[in-house]
Amino acid sequence: MSTLEPERGTGTGTLVEPTPQTSHGDGDHERFAHYVQKDKIMASALDGTPVVALCGKVWVPGRDPKKYPVCPMCKEIYESMGAGDDGKGKGDK
Repeated sequence: MSTLEPERGTGTGTLVEPTPQTSHGDGDHERFAHYVQKDKIMASALDGTPVVALCGKVWVPGRDPKKYPVCPMCKEIYESMGAGDDGKGKGDK
């Protein structure tokens, strides 16, 4: 064995850890505003925890959602949930 060769098991390679992926899909989710429970948004703003939209997207909110169109999948899920507890139907204002 040559003295120029490293011993087995003592390599000096670089360990590369995979980066966690919080957004799934083809990138379309990045172009939309998503529906999330209001209390989850407030908690995220305070402690930076990720939120989960109705469509399943996971991210930490940081942009103004009014600048983007609503996610079609979130909108469909939200509308299928019903009118809510306010006693008003979908046609009432």
